[in-house]
Amino acid sequence: MTVEQIHAAAERLNGHARITPILTSPFLDDLAGRRVHVKAEPLQRAGSFKFRGAWSALTALPKGTRGVLAYSSGNHAQGVAMAAERLDMPAVIVMPLDAPALKIANTRALGAEVVLYDRARGENREEIGAALARERGLALVRPYDDPEVIAGQGTVGLELARQLPGDVSGDVLVCCGGGGLSAGIALALEAERPALRVRTVEPEGFDDMARSLSSGRIERNAAVGGSVCDAILTPAPGDLTFPILKDRAGPGLSVSDDEAMHAVALAFLRLKLVCEPGGAVALAAALFRRDLIEGDAVTVIASGGNVDPRTFSRALERLA
Repeated sequence: MTVEQIHAAAERLNGHARITPILTSPFLDDLAGRRVHVKAEPLQRAGSFKFRGAWSALTALPKGTRGVLAYSSGNHAQGVAMAAERLDMPAVIVMPLDAPALKIANTRALGAEVVLYDRARGENREEIGAALARERGLALVRPYDDPEVIAGQGTVGLELARQLPGDVSGDVLVCCGGGGLSAGIALALEAERPALRVRTVEPEGFDDMARSLSSGRIERNAAVGGSVCDAILTPAPGDLTFPILKDRAGPGLSVSDDEAMHAVALAFLRLKLVCEPGGAVALAAALFRRDLIEGDAVTVIASGGNVDPRTFSRALERLA
């Protein structure tokens, strides 16, 4: 992949995706021990960066495509559903039974057909999705291992390159599941702001990307669920995303569920930003892994805000 693909995706997204702001807070700077710049993707359409990749992929499909199929625990589902609705295109989304009820309801409300599967019992979303795509003649839009999806997510990096002050360098912490957002940003920054380095952040126990970057080969997670950070639980890095990050990213980081929930509360208190736990792990790393970060500034991608109200309430109890 090249940065030209990301620029092409940016042209197709122009007027459709939001250019999300960078937020700051002196309170977070004090906690992190350095300046913290937070790119607010929860303010993106459908509540996360995933709309970027979905629109990029759907608008790159051949004319006459009968519809699309995606598999997702929620944010890719909503991004594809919204993009498909706006393009007047049928969409079928394969989602896990244990996905947050809000994400399932939102995906249906956006006009997509939802097919549920039981990942706890070993049902495989890729196999289910591929079979449905063949049976119905639908185009499969993967959540991260798709060049056009990666290109769409890379537009976050193009915006960062323009928005960050010129003296900012160092680490860009990115919430990471399969690596589509991290890979896209890494490609964009390599071309536009090479002084900025992507570092992936994952939940503890689901740090397959960090382990893969350390070992130099794709590592898999032992479990498929069990973290509050549902948005970024994937079995392994992508076949397309890992090589991109292997050559461009720094060492991966991981945080606990408790730290992610604490970051959700602090994002609300200090930035007035609603994040889901999986969308707040990068902020958690900036605040609670400060000794593993160098420099006088750190950039954080807050990747999504589609949080279940009960989960959000539990996070905010920390502020009482």
